[in-house]
Formats: sequence, C-alpha cells, structure tokens
Amino acid sequence: MRIKPVLATLATASAVGLLLGAVPTAAQADPDPNLTITQVTLDRTSVAVSGLNTYPINVTVKGGYRSSEPGDESLVLNLLLKRTSGTGARGDIVSADLKRTGGTLANGTWTGRLNVASTANGTFKVTGVMTGPYGGPDPGTPVDPTPYAGQTITVKGTNQPKITAAVNPRIVPFGKPYTITWAVTNTATGKPYGTRIPIGLGVDTPCAEGGSPMYKTGTNGVITKAYTANDAGALNCAHIYADPYYIVGQWLFPARPTVIAAVPSKASAKVGTIVPVNGSVAHLTGACPVYLQRLYGRTQWRNVSSGKVRQSGRFTLNAQPSYVGVIPYRVYFPACEPFVSAVTKTFTIKGV
Repeated sequence: MRIKPVLATLATASAVGLLLGAVPTAAQADPDPNLTITQVTLDRTSVAVSGLNTYPINVTVKGGYRSSEPGDESLVLNLLLKRTSGTGARGDIVSADLKRTGGTLANGTWTGRLNVASTANGTFKVTGVMTGPYGGPDPGTPVDPTPYAGQTITVKGTNQPKITAAVNPRIVPFGKPYTITWAVTNTATGKPYGTRIPIGLGVDTPCAEGGSPMYKTGTNGVITKAYTANDAGALNCAHIYADPYYIVGQWLFPARPTVIAAVPSKASAKVGTIVPVNGSVAHLTGACPVYLQRLYGRTQWRNVSSGKVRQSGRFTLNAQPSYVGVIPYRVYFPACEPFVSAVTKTFTIKGV
C-alpha cells in the first residue's frame, strides 16, 4: 500500500505565516516485494527547459511484477529521480505513468515519458521505480520505490517560476474570512509570463496529498481567492503542475493574532521568594515557548524565566523578586506558527 506524504510537522514560519520551499516528506516505506527491475533507459542525458514548459524524455523500464490478480495486468509504473547537484525548487522528479507495451506482467517492458520542468535545474539520477499510478502531485519523494541505480540527466532550467502569496488581512482574526493573492513570476526577470497560468489552490489535505482544485491566473500571473474563516486553521497552498508532479509550490498557514494574559499569584513577596505567574494564550493548544521578562532600567526587558504553553493553552512561569521595591514584569510570546509575537500588559510584584 502506498503511504502518501503527510504534513506531520512544519517549520516555524515568519510573522505573516509563509512557508517557503519544500515541505516535510513521509518516512520511507519498504519496497514492493513483488516488483523487480532489470533495466531502465532514458533517451536523453541532458535537456534544456525554460519557464513553465516541460521537456519530455522517453523512458523504457524492463522488469516484472509477481501477481496472479487479473487487475494487475494493467499495472503502471513510475520512475523516480533525485537531485544530486544544482539548485531549483524540485529535489526530485517522477515520470508520468509508464504503461506495459511489451512482454508479460512477469517479464515485460513499460514505456512512457518523464516530463522535466525548469525547476529541476541541475543533475538528477535514477534511483528507483514504483508501482503506480502516482498518487497525485505530492510534495517530496513518493514512498516505497524499488531501488535502481540508473542513468544521470543534466537539466539546464532557465526562467524558473516562483509563487508568492499576500494574505489580506496580514494577520487573520479568528472567525473572520480572508483572501490570498497568489502571484506567479519569472525568477529571471521578476515579471509575469504574460499568459493565463493553470494553478491548483488547495486547503488542508490536498496541500499534502494532491488534488487541489484548479484555477487560472490572469495574464499578469495573479489570482486572488477568497477563503472562509475555517480555512485559516488549515494549511493553504498553491501549485503549478506537470504530469504527474508539481513544477513549483507554495504553502502557508495564515498568521493569527496572539491574545496573551498573565497575572502573578502574589502582589508582593519577600526578596528571593519564588512567585508563580499564571497565564494563558487564547486559541493555542500547547508547545510554544513563553518567557517572563523583568524591566531593567527604563527600557531594557530581560528574560528571567522560561516555559511552554500547555495543551490547555495555559502556562506558569516563576518570578523571584531580587530587591525591595516594586518590580515590573511582563510575559513575552515569540512568534510560533501561526501565532505572531506578543507581550502581556506589564504587571508588578513588590519585593519586601
């Protein structure tokens, strides 16, 4: 069974909630024990491709599949290549479905095409073959290929596309709808391609497993899509597709406001005594760090205690008055996907 890549964890993003580049991939599964590969041939070892185009390379795979199931007679295969050098948005590329055009299921020949995109700029090596059909334009490397050390191809990719996103409002309030303006530009010129571009815009599962609904940009490469309030709690994405993978993609969680509050358990305490400071972050369900800060001088805040928000959204930090007098404190929450940074109102503890 194919295990599709899942976005189990995501890197902490910037305050606007953008995630750039690749997304995490799933753990490698075991190869299909019924599939054997004896030969893989590509009819080109170097190609040049520009912009939104793809260059088709003819693929021939010889091997066999051990099965007595009648439905497997129409089995298709997909060839997998991984980047060994160079730069580009793609770290791996995969062929379109290869169909059996000769021999038997147990000893046959499968042929088809590898559609190479400009974002595959660099050198790629054949690393495996997997049973298909390929499960949509998944991000990252598909799982459970049968290893095969094959040919290397060199790709000269120019005028590579880039997707950017602008969320409006920049920080999306809870319970409110929003829009995202997606823009496709030529990285070489910084300008649009001047054509309407098919683009997949997804929310949640399609962003991890493929199948995003398709739209078209304007000739300026821009499309603005409206999203519901519920969409802001899930991954949003945009992809430009080749067959069967994406040329380039963009993912984001809309940035959310941080509502944080904290109060000390005591208004005064003896110098050196630990005073718990209890607080909460609205809508947060844990794991993000928080810091208790003390005011030094007139403007300098320094961390004096640290902790993490619990699954309940609450946290506890420890203050410790170090001198006799009124001491200002606050709690600082650094940006933690998708919440923006914030501080509580200043409160005081009197050292006695």
